[in-house]
Order: sequence, then structure tokens, then C-alpha cells
Amino acid sequence: MSDTDEIEDSSAPLIEHLTELRTRLIHSALAFVVAMVICFTVWNPIFNFLTEPLCATMAERGQDQCGLILIKLQEGFFVAISISLFGGLVLSFPFISYQLWRFVAPGLYKSEKNAFLPFMIASPVMFFIGASFAFYVVMPLAFDFFLGFQQAGNVADTGVEASIDFQGSVQEYLRLTIKFIVAFGLCFQLPVLLTLMGKAGLVSAQGLAEVRKYAVVGILVLAALVTPPDVITQVILFVVVYGLYEISIQLVKRVERKREADLRAQGLWFEDDEDEADEDELMAEFDADEDDDPGQVEKGQ
Repeated sequence: MSDTDEIEDSSAPLIEHLTELRTRLIHSALAFVVAMVICFTVWNPIFNFLTEPLCATMAERGQDQCGLILIKLQEGFFVAISISLFGGLVLSFPFISYQLWRFVAPGLYKSEKNAFLPFMIASPVMFFIGASFAFYVVMPLAFDFFLGFQQAGNVADTGVEASIDFQGSVQEYLRLTIKFIVAFGLCFQLPVLLTLMGKAGLVSAQGLAEVRKYAVVGILVLAALVTPPDVITQVILFVVVYGLYEISIQLVKRVERKREADLRAQGLWFEDDEDEADEDELMAEFDADEDDDPGQVEKGQ
């Protein structure tokens, strides 16, 4: 067989993989477009659902009117498009994940499939938990903090107090809400990511514990960047993400114990610590012999 034939034979699987990838991408894109069109037809109910934390907080403060305004003429259209894009991505994500799995799975061994599939399932579940936590817990607290800067107007004989009323922009509120949901949803991916890296041998529980102080600084910086400038939200995000970091350490420990048990069952586990201890004892005995009989060492020389 000539070199040209070998090149042609090796390129055939590559072309097949590219064809398969194109098919999966087309299916994913079509699913996203269909989901986006569906969300565009019902963007008003979706927007009403997204405004529930704000309206509930304003009702608790005694404000019956819960309305947002359009600052620009075209703002309402772009709000509908933004909701359609975000809702379409959320709605089509399970199908897109399935297409990704169909593309990757044929190249994995059975053991690798069993190891990778749980993380594929856990990732959207953890994102949903993080998004729900942000929507039902963090956002009402943040909105109550922000609305606390309002002021009721009072005209009296001694002076005039200007009223400060909330008249929020629709687009700005939607941007803030999506930022909350995406930030907490991604932060809740930390246990999934670190556990997957631990299973691949890229990180260890001991290593994660040793860099804990650097992780605290990184989490503080992350909380300051992805949340609005209020202390309450930043503290909540820091506490949650740091708790997830500690949970990740325990999950990586569990993965390491399971790996050790499997290797012991196969007879492939070696105690490095015991070997190092034996070497240290031998070196200590050798040093003691040299100290006890230095003359013999000189004669030997």
C-alpha cells in the first residue's frame, strides 16, 4: 500500500466524523430556532413570570402598582427577542445535550460512558437548582434592598420633600434578571466540574484543600463581578459558592476512595506512603551505622 492510499484511508474516518458533527449541529440549530419561535409567541406570559419577584416584593412594601416602562420606542421588540433567545436556549438545551451525547458516545468505552453520562445529567439539574435559588431566594432579597431607597413625597409648610419612585426600564430589569439566573446557574456547576476533573485525575481532594485560601479570594472576586453592587447579594453568592467548593472536595474524596477500592480489588494499588517510610528507616539505620563506627569508614576509603 502506498503512502497516498494510507492518507486516503486515514482521512475517511475524519470525513465521517465531520459529517456526523454537521448533522448534529444542524439538528441542534433547528431545535433552537423552533424553541425560540415558540417562546416568541408566548413572550408576554414568560415576562410576567420573570417579574413575579419584583411585583411580590413591591406588594409586600405596600406598592400596588408594579409597572415597568419602555424608555426607547424599539425597546419592547428587543425585550421580546431577548426573552425568545433565552427561553429558546433553555427549552432546547435537553435536545442539544442529547445531540452532543450522540456525537461523543460512539468514541467512548463502556466504562467511560458510565462515568460521563451522570455528569451530563447532573449539569442541567444543578443549573436548574442554581437558577431556582436565584429566582426565589436571592432576587427578592436584592429587590427589597434596592426598593428601600424610595422616598414618599411630602409637601408641608416648612418645606418640600421630593418623592423617589421606582420606574424601571423593561430592558434593564430583564438584563438584571437574566444575569442573576445565569450567574447562579453557572456557579452551581462547580461541584460537577471539580468532580469530573477529580475523576479524570486532574485535581485531588488534598490539592483543593491546600488552595482553599486562594479559592476564597477567587470566590470573593467572582461575587463582586457577577452580582449587583449590594452587600447582601454578594455575601449570599460567596456563602453558596464556598459551600459548593467544600462539597466538591468531599465528592472528589469519594471518587478517590472508589478508585482506590477498584485498584485494590485488581491488585494494582501500591502504598506509596509505606514505601517511603521503609526507605526513611533504611536511611536512618545507615546514618546511625556511620556515626557509630567512623574509623571503619576511613579504613574502607
